[in-house]
Amino acid sequence: MIKGDYLTTILNSNKTVFTLKDIAILWHESNTKIIRDRLYYYVRNGDLYKIRRGFYAKNNKYQKLELANRLFTPSYISFETVLAKEGLIFQYQAAITVASYLNRTLTIEDQIYSYRKVKDPILLDPSGLIISDEVAVAGKERAFLDTLYNSPAFHFDNLRALHWEKVFSILPIYQNQRLNKYVEDLHKQEAVKG
Repeated sequence: MIKGDYLTTILNSNKTVFTLKDIAILWHESNTKIIRDRLYYYVRNGDLYKIRRGFYAKNNKYQKLELANRLFTPSYISFETVLAKEGLIFQYQAAITVASYLNRTLTIEDQIYSYRKVKDPILLDPSGLIISDEVAVAGKERAFLDTLYNSPAFHFDNLRALHWEKVFSILPIYQNQRLNKYVEDLHKQEAVKG
């Protein structure tokens, strides 16, 4: 690879957030010292932006949802972030909420990233997920179920936006009788409201 092409391969990528592994693949380079030295040079010259250790961006306008997915993988955006966007809850949500294999809260550049643990069979099942532009996001039905699975007493402001057929098609991945019963009860309550 020609020397100037190293930066160009990053800048031409569809991604906005890069790990060392991503860059090693782009550059066809296995020597991490060479990769780190080049990255240090590009960051120092302002060609790349260092978000935090091991994470880089083309500039400081990287996609925060993409970073949320990349910090801990596998993961996907869910819970209140999706519920608020889809109108199932009306409260403002400052944190980006993410389903992951661990519980952790990070703050990076004034953005809170809140990771909530879900069991591996749920985390790894793609049912109800939308993957585009390097970001995995739960659809509103999946986010609804994830939230009930983790917080059974959670209050929703508007369930009319749900497609109940999708809810019931995703529900089996949770393998939880309590959740099944609760979802059936909520569905009946919504049917009565009309």
